[in-house]
Amino acid sequence: MDYTIDATNKNLGRLASEIAVILQGKKNLDYEPRLAGNDKVIIKNVNKLTFSGKKESDKVYFHHTGYMGHLKEETLKEVVAKKGKEEVLRRAVINMLPKNKLRINRIKRLIIEK
Repeated sequence: MDYTIDATNKNLGRLASEIAVILQGKKNLDYEPRLAGNDKVIIKNVNKLTFSGKKESDKVYFHHTGYMGHLKEETLKEVVAKKGKEEVLRRAVINMLPKNKLRINRIKRLIIEK
């Protein structure tokens, strides 16, 4: 089943948790935790997504390159400037999905339209 969600004036975390539940298949009667599920989520108007509080300046994303002392960090504002709000939403949904081998198949069913 395809779900279409309008992101206008919705908070990032609340929208991401709603999407993660749908991608796991928990909205279906035949939910099975060991299966990836079949539901697709289409997000529209992602540029009208809102952030609550001081997240734009305070939220920091970290990643490590693998070399000594190479812990990289960038704020939410920098990520939005470089890659747009689509990437921020995708990262939030990925982190809300269970960390197992099904996560890649589930995130592929997330379609973000501008």
